[in-house]
Amino acid sequence: MAVAFYMDEHVPRAITEGLRLRGVDVPTAQEDGAAGTPDDELLGRATALGRVLFSQDDDMLRAATACQTCHRRFVGVIYIHQLLTSIGPVIDDMELISMADDVATWESRVEYLPLR
Repeated sequence: MAVAFYMDEHVPRAITEGLRLRGVDVPTAQEDGAAGTPDDELLGRATALGRVLFSQDDDMLRAATACQTCHRRFVGVIYIHQLLTSIGPVIDDMELISMADDVATWESRVEYLPLR
């Protein structure tokens, strides 16, 4: 089973569109009507949908870390700092994750990109 993602509102549209062109299922917070939602609630929304949240927001990283500290379950977060973003490699890494993993392996996990 492939990993399904949920894109935070801070993710560049080029990443979302690049993944969609490769057949990766990636709804965005904006499309879901969740733009501007507090980070802990957005993380909860992604968890309810069973989708790993992709974010470039440092506050989201803090929200995920707080969940880990309190042993509160969440689906998982993939994070890359805004200054480290290079669109092509991010799309490559996300596509690889979507094909190689199962969403269950992401429970309460935070992964940092780039993978290499």
